[in-house]
Amino acid sequence: MPLTAPVQHIHGSDSAPLNYFLHAAGPAAAPTLTLDWIFTAICVLVCVIVGVLLIVAIHRRRANAPLDQLVQGNDGLRWIVIGVGLSVPVLVAMLVYALVTLNRVATPAETPALTITVTAYDWWWKVAYDDAADASLRFVTANEIHIPAGEPVRIKLKSADVIHTFWVPRLAGKTQAIPGQTNEQWLQADVPGVYRGQCSQFCGAQHAHMAFEVVAENRAEFAAWSAAQARVPASSNNANVSAGKTLFLDKCAGCHAVRGSDAQGAQAPDLTHLDSRRLIAAGTLTNTAENQLAWITGAQRIKPDSLMPGIALKREEAANLSAYLATLK
Repeated sequence: MPLTAPVQHIHGSDSAPLNYFLHAAGPAAAPTLTLDWIFTAICVLVCVIVGVLLIVAIHRRRANAPLDQLVQGNDGLRWIVIGVGLSVPVLVAMLVYALVTLNRVATPAETPALTITVTAYDWWWKVAYDDAADASLRFVTANEIHIPAGEPVRIKLKSADVIHTFWVPRLAGKTQAIPGQTNEQWLQADVPGVYRGQCSQFCGAQHAHMAFEVVAENRAEFAAWSAAQARVPASSNNANVSAGKTLFLDKCAGCHAVRGSDAQGAQAPDLTHLDSRRLIAAGTLTNTAENQLAWITGAQRIKPDSLMPGIALKREEAANLSAYLATLK
């Protein structure tokens, strides 16, 4: 397998139309979207009014009138009173409406049955399903959040380094992930689908390549996915796979974890079920065998300043490692 395979980058939601983010897909996002449209309309109207008044004032100004005469007299005072009289009620109404909207989206209508802990790193997302009563059903994944459609889900947000912001535009507003603090928000997708999320707080060189996906599924599909994620990947006696696993433990286990193996690293994404994910490198690449190797050997070329080093591999090593990664389903 060539080590210089073409890299397939992902920019935004690869199947989404241009107006994708202008539509809400859940009750935590719909009130905020309406608020955005109303505030945008008010701001545009104010700009138009100010622009029209400015044009009228320019045309009405006497050619040689001193500047001090333009701001004195009853005529100028009258316009100041009118401006303040119109602005204050509008601004107060906007404030009240914003507070009412914040209250509406603060808590879901029903208590979430699922809590997910998301920890932000430079530049990826750790996703822990750690609230199951049965410890055997708890697991960790990365950059891909699965939720049951039509149900509220609580998200606990943490940061391992700097301030990040968790944002899924179609499902909820922005919530910051702050070091040493746990913040919360909730998501709910009305219908099954894939919803793109993004860090929206500038956090460093690869801020733009710190994306994730929320996959909403019906309850049966979500239960099946959760059960599969909780299981340890099946072992293989294939010689190439065994050689690839040995190579992985030697070069990757210091940072990455694979449950059921000696790889217990905690500073990089858990790769236990890597091959089940649609994207890798926090949404930067599609998850193909070619892109996996391109990322392993050229991470600093694809995502400069990330903590993932480029690892030089011989052709046989690349083939063996790829064979092992393909078993992490």
